[in-house]
Amino acid sequence: MTLHFERDEFEQRLARVRATLAERGLSGLLAFKQETMFYLTGYDSFGFCFFQCLYVGVDGRLALLTRAPDLRQAQHTSFLDDIRVWVDGQGSNPPLALKTMLAEFGLANARLGVEYYAYGLNAYQGRQLDDALAGFCELEDASSVVDEHRLVKSAAELVYVERAAELADAALKAAGKTAAPGVFEGDVLAAMQSAVFRGGGDYPGNEFIIGSGRDALLCRYFSGRRFLDQNDQLTLEFAGAYRHYHCCLMRTLIVGEPSRAHIEMYDAARGAIEACVEALSPGRALGEVFDAHARVLDDSGLGEHRMNACGYSLGATFAPIWMDPPMLYTGNPIVAATNMVFFIHIIIANSVTEQAMTLGQTVVVTESGSRVLGNGDLGLVVV
Repeated sequence: MTLHFERDEFEQRLARVRATLAERGLSGLLAFKQETMFYLTGYDSFGFCFFQCLYVGVDGRLALLTRAPDLRQAQHTSFLDDIRVWVDGQGSNPPLALKTMLAEFGLANARLGVEYYAYGLNAYQGRQLDDALAGFCELEDASSVVDEHRLVKSAAELVYVERAAELADAALKAAGKTAAPGVFEGDVLAAMQSAVFRGGGDYPGNEFIIGSGRDALLCRYFSGRRFLDQNDQLTLEFAGAYRHYHCCLMRTLIVGEPSRAHIEMYDAARGAIEACVEALSPGRALGEVFDAHARVLDDSGLGEHRMNACGYSLGATFAPIWMDPPMLYTGNPIVAATNMVFFIHIIIANSVTEQAMTLGQTVVVTESGSRVLGNGDLGLVVV
């Protein structure tokens, strides 16, 4: 068995989640998020692309319903001992197998929470689930129950977050050494990802984002690589990932001589991210972080080129994305608390001049403010 945390850590998490379920008058939770399964039991798999469900009972019961390929995966990566397998076949309906399991647990007419907002429960499967359990028990959306507990990191989790930050720094250093006029973007990506793997890290929750030239304005990965020009701009958004815990960085590297516009954009971006870090402190609403970012960029005359959010929470996440709720946008009322971890990104994309500038770093909320993870170097990278 491979567990990344002591059993007591898992038991504390389960106790907190069960207390929340009980407060809501629920007998249990039907969990479909892989993040939930990893957080509560250690179960580590990409098998959530198929139907699987972790039942978390207020009475202490835990049971996983999954496919045969994940039986041994669950046995090896979790402490689960009640693992059920639904059988693949033409017209198979795994929610009916789930209903049989729930009936065995005496849950007819019970109120159960469901993680409807989950990549592990697509719309087709969700309709199957509702149909299978209609008239058997009462279902209630409980998509955010475990997420709210995952938001504040334990001391043991922060150890992995810190290691992820070291890996992110290593990836940025590798990019700076590799990028140069005439270099293939694929070689930059290879150097970055190699630094993470050589450091014992994992694949991230989504692809590293890379774009040069006019593509430096994009904030998503896309297929197709190019060679860097003599004078160019190279935007990178990436993560160090360790035990699935992520620490992200974002930079626009300048290839050749920086233009005056790029320097002005960089100065504004740095002022904005420093204002965000100052605004992110215990007791303050997350919306204030975005407002600090917007205020600096708007005052710099770059308001029309900024985004409508400037970051999000980070933790142990799985494909297809490393983003965790909540996001940093104006009016977000969620209050920051000690040991929350956030990726703050400043993105300036001028579609008229086709110039971009980005800065991003990951921070952890402390008792008195927030602390930047990793080496914290925000200098403009020129190669």
